[in-house]
Amino acid sequence: MDRAETVSAVEASGVVAVIRLADARALRAVVDALFAGGVRALEVTMTVPRAIDRIEELAPTLPREAVLGAGTVLDAATARAAVAAGARYVVSPVFRREVIAACHEAGAAAMPGCFSPTEILDAWEAGADVVKVFPATALGPSYFRDLRGPLPQLKLMPTGGVSLANAGDWIRAGAVAVGVGTALVDPKAVAEGRFDEITRKAVEFVAAVAAARSAR
Repeated sequence: MDRAETVSAVEASGVVAVIRLADARALRAVVDALFAGGVRALEVTMTVPRAIDRIEELAPTLPREAVLGAGTVLDAATARAAVAAGARYVVSPVFRREVIAACHEAGAAAMPGCFSPTEILDAWEAGADVVKVFPATALGPSYFRDLRGPLPQLKLMPTGGVSLANAGDWIRAGAVAVGVGTALVDPKAVAEGRFDEITRKAVEFVAAVAAARSAR
Protein backbone atom coordinates (compact mmCIF):
# COMPACT_ATOMS: atom_id res chain seq x y z
CA MET A 1 0.00 0.00 0.00
CA ASP A 2 1.49 3.34 -1.04
CA ARG A 3 1.19 6.64 0.83
CA ALA A 4 -1.91 7.79 -1.01
CA GLU A 5 -3.67 4.49 -0.32
CA THR A 6 -2.68 4.69 3.34
CA VAL A 7 -4.10 8.20 3.66
CA SER A 8 -7.30 7.10 1.92
CA ALA A 9 -7.60 4.17 4.34
CA VAL A 10 -7.14 6.46 7.35
CA GLU A 11 -9.76 8.84 5.97
CA ALA A 12 -12.13 5.94 5.35
CA SER A 13 -11.69 4.80 8.94
CA GLY A 14 -12.55 8.31 10.14
CA VAL A 15 -11.31 7.44 13.62
CA VAL A 16 -7.64 7.02 14.50
CA ALA A 17 -7.25 5.22 17.82
CA VAL A 18 -4.34 6.74 19.75
CA ILE A 19 -3.14 3.82 21.86
CA ARG A 20 -1.13 4.68 24.99
CA LEU A 21 -0.59 1.84 27.42
CA ALA A 22 1.52 1.47 30.54
CA ASP A 23 1.45 -2.31 30.12
CA ALA A 24 2.20 -3.50 26.59
CA ARG A 25 0.78 -6.94 27.37
CA ALA A 26 -2.70 -5.50 26.86
CA LEU A 27 -1.90 -4.15 23.38
CA ARG A 28 -3.20 -7.07 21.36
CA ALA A 29 -6.47 -7.21 23.29
CA VAL A 30 -6.94 -3.45 22.84
CA VAL A 31 -6.24 -3.63 19.12
CA ASP A 32 -8.64 -6.54 18.66
CA ALA A 33 -11.34 -4.71 20.64
CA LEU A 34 -10.95 -1.57 18.54
CA PHE A 35 -11.05 -3.50 15.29
CA ALA A 36 -14.14 -5.40 16.42
CA GLY A 37 -15.80 -2.01 16.96
CA GLY A 38 -15.02 -0.85 13.42
CA VAL A 39 -11.91 1.28 14.02
CA ARG A 40 -9.38 0.44 11.33
CA ALA A 41 -6.67 3.08 11.94
CA LEU A 42 -4.57 2.01 14.92
CA GLU A 43 -1.80 4.29 16.19
CA VAL A 44 0.63 2.65 18.61
CA THR A 45 2.45 5.45 20.40
CA MET A 46 6.11 5.38 21.34
CA THR A 47 5.05 5.70 24.99
CA VAL A 48 3.99 2.03 24.89
CA PRO A 49 6.88 -0.02 26.33
CA ARG A 50 9.07 -1.40 23.51
CA ALA A 51 6.67 0.13 20.99
CA ILE A 52 8.78 -0.66 17.91
CA ASP A 53 8.94 -4.34 18.88
CA ARG A 54 5.20 -4.36 19.49
CA ILE A 55 4.51 -2.85 16.06
CA GLU A 56 6.75 -5.47 14.48
CA GLU A 57 4.81 -8.23 16.25
CA LEU A 58 1.41 -6.80 15.32
CA ALA A 59 1.97 -5.83 11.69
CA PRO A 60 1.99 -9.28 10.06
CA THR A 61 -0.92 -10.58 12.15
CA LEU A 62 -3.54 -7.87 11.61
CA PRO A 63 -6.43 -8.13 9.14
CA ARG A 64 -5.62 -6.54 5.80
CA GLU A 65 -8.16 -3.76 6.47
CA ALA A 66 -6.23 -2.59 9.51
CA VAL A 67 -4.03 0.51 9.06
CA LEU A 68 -1.21 0.33 11.59
CA GLY A 69 0.68 3.48 12.50
CA ALA A 70 3.21 4.79 14.98
CA GLY A 71 2.56 7.80 17.20
CA THR A 72 4.52 10.23 19.36
CA VAL A 73 7.44 9.99 16.94
CA LEU A 74 9.90 12.82 17.53
CA ASP A 75 12.86 12.13 15.25
CA ALA A 76 13.79 10.66 11.89
CA ALA A 77 15.57 7.62 13.31
CA THR A 78 12.47 6.54 15.22
CA ALA A 79 10.31 7.15 12.16
CA ARG A 80 12.53 4.89 10.06
CA ALA A 81 12.50 2.19 12.72
CA ALA A 82 8.71 2.34 13.04
CA VAL A 83 8.16 2.04 9.28
CA ALA A 84 10.68 -0.80 9.05
CA ALA A 85 8.71 -2.56 11.80
CA GLY A 86 5.48 -2.26 9.83
CA ALA A 87 3.95 1.16 10.49
CA ARG A 88 2.26 2.60 7.41
CA TYR A 89 1.94 6.10 8.80
CA VAL A 90 3.81 8.10 11.40
CA VAL A 91 2.21 10.65 13.71
CA SER A 92 4.04 13.25 15.76
CA PRO A 93 2.95 15.83 18.34
CA VAL A 94 5.29 18.33 16.66
CA PHE A 95 6.43 19.37 13.18
CA ARG A 96 9.88 18.17 12.15
CA ARG A 97 10.81 18.35 8.47
CA GLU A 98 13.31 15.52 8.84
CA VAL A 99 10.57 13.21 10.12
CA ILE A 100 8.41 13.92 7.07
CA ALA A 101 11.39 13.29 4.79
CA ALA A 102 12.25 10.02 6.54
CA CYS A 103 8.67 8.79 6.25
CA HIS A 104 8.44 9.59 2.57
CA GLU A 105 11.80 7.97 1.83
CA ALA A 106 10.44 4.81 3.43
CA GLY A 107 7.09 5.02 1.62
CA ALA A 108 5.02 5.89 4.69
CA ALA A 109 2.57 8.74 5.28
CA ALA A 110 3.60 11.55 7.63
CA MET A 111 1.19 13.26 10.01
CA PRO A 112 3.02 15.98 11.97
CA GLY A 113 1.45 17.85 14.85
CA CYS A 114 0.90 21.59 14.42
CA PHE A 115 -1.08 24.36 16.07
CA SER A 116 -0.88 27.76 14.37
CA PRO A 117 -2.01 28.50 10.80
CA THR A 118 1.56 29.33 9.77
CA GLU A 119 2.91 26.09 11.22
CA ILE A 120 0.11 24.06 9.64
CA LEU A 121 0.75 25.52 6.20
CA ASP A 122 4.51 25.08 6.57
CA ALA A 123 4.00 21.40 7.38
CA TRP A 124 1.61 20.95 4.47
CA GLU A 125 4.05 22.56 2.06
CA ALA A 126 6.83 20.37 3.49
CA GLY A 127 4.84 17.34 2.35
CA ALA A 128 2.64 16.37 5.30
CA ASP A 129 0.02 13.88 4.15
CA VAL A 130 -2.33 14.89 6.96
CA VAL A 131 -1.72 17.63 9.51
CA LYS A 132 -2.55 16.61 13.06
CA VAL A 133 -3.84 19.69 14.85
CA PHE A 134 -2.68 19.37 18.44
CA PRO A 135 -3.71 20.05 21.11
CA ALA A 136 -7.19 20.46 19.69
CA THR A 137 -8.52 20.86 23.24
CA ALA A 138 -7.55 24.54 23.13
CA LEU A 139 -9.19 25.24 19.76
CA GLY A 140 -12.53 23.75 18.75
CA PRO A 141 -14.17 22.82 15.43
CA SER A 142 -14.69 26.46 14.38
CA TYR A 143 -10.89 26.68 14.03
CA PHE A 144 -11.04 24.15 11.20
CA ARG A 145 -13.80 26.08 9.46
CA ASP A 146 -11.79 29.28 9.68
CA LEU A 147 -8.61 27.59 8.39
CA ARG A 148 -10.23 25.77 5.51
CA GLY A 149 -11.88 28.93 4.22
CA PRO A 150 -8.64 30.32 2.74
CA LEU A 151 -6.85 26.92 2.76
CA PRO A 152 -9.33 24.31 1.48
CA GLN A 153 -6.55 22.00 0.31
CA LEU A 154 -5.54 21.07 3.86
CA LYS A 155 -6.17 17.61 5.29
CA LEU A 156 -6.63 18.17 9.03
CA MET A 157 -7.07 15.76 11.93
CA PRO A 158 -7.74 17.00 15.47
CA THR A 159 -6.15 15.17 18.38
CA GLY A 160 -6.43 16.02 22.05
CA GLY A 161 -9.83 16.66 23.57
CA VAL A 162 -11.79 14.75 20.93
CA SER A 163 -14.79 13.09 22.56
CA LEU A 164 -17.92 11.26 21.50
CA ALA A 165 -19.83 14.50 22.09
CA ASN A 166 -17.73 16.57 19.66
CA ALA A 167 -16.34 14.05 17.15
CA GLY A 168 -19.13 14.78 14.69
CA ASP A 169 -18.58 18.52 15.04
CA TRP A 170 -14.95 18.13 13.96
CA ILE A 171 -15.97 16.08 10.92
CA ARG A 172 -18.62 18.59 9.90
CA ALA A 173 -16.01 21.35 10.27
CA GLY A 174 -13.83 19.61 7.66
CA ALA A 175 -11.63 17.12 9.53
CA VAL A 176 -10.66 14.10 7.41
CA ALA A 177 -10.55 11.97 10.58
CA VAL A 178 -10.38 12.39 14.34
CA GLY A 179 -7.58 11.17 16.57
CA VAL A 180 -9.02 9.78 19.80
CA GLY A 181 -7.05 8.73 22.85
CA THR A 182 -8.39 8.08 26.33
CA ALA A 183 -11.99 8.82 25.33
CA LEU A 184 -11.74 5.63 23.29
CA VAL A 185 -8.99 3.59 24.95
CA ASP A 186 -9.97 4.16 28.58
CA PRO A 187 -7.00 3.28 30.85
CA LYS A 188 -9.34 2.08 33.60
CA ALA A 189 -11.19 -0.24 31.23
CA VAL A 190 -7.87 -1.62 30.01
CA ALA A 191 -6.58 -2.16 33.55
CA GLU A 192 -9.77 -3.99 34.49
CA GLY A 193 -9.79 -6.10 31.33
CA ARG A 194 -13.10 -4.64 30.13
CA PHE A 195 -12.21 -4.75 26.45
CA ASP A 196 -15.87 -5.02 25.51
CA GLU A 197 -16.18 -1.44 26.76
CA ILE A 198 -13.53 -0.37 24.25
CA THR A 199 -15.40 -2.15 21.48
CA ARG A 200 -18.63 -0.41 22.49
CA LYS A 201 -16.96 3.00 22.41
CA ALA A 202 -15.37 2.22 19.07
CA VAL A 203 -18.79 1.43 17.61
CA GLU A 204 -20.13 4.74 18.94
CA PHE A 205 -17.25 6.82 17.56
CA VAL A 206 -17.46 5.18 14.14
CA ALA A 207 -21.22 5.79 14.07
CA ALA A 208 -20.77 9.45 15.10
CA VAL A 209 -18.29 10.04 12.29
CA ALA A 210 -20.51 8.30 9.74
CA ALA A 211 -23.54 10.34 10.81
CA ALA A 212 -21.60 13.59 10.56
CA ARG A 213 -20.34 12.73 7.10
CA SER A 214 -23.81 11.89 5.86
CA ALA A 215 -25.05 15.26 7.11
CA ARG A 216 -22.39 17.33 5.33
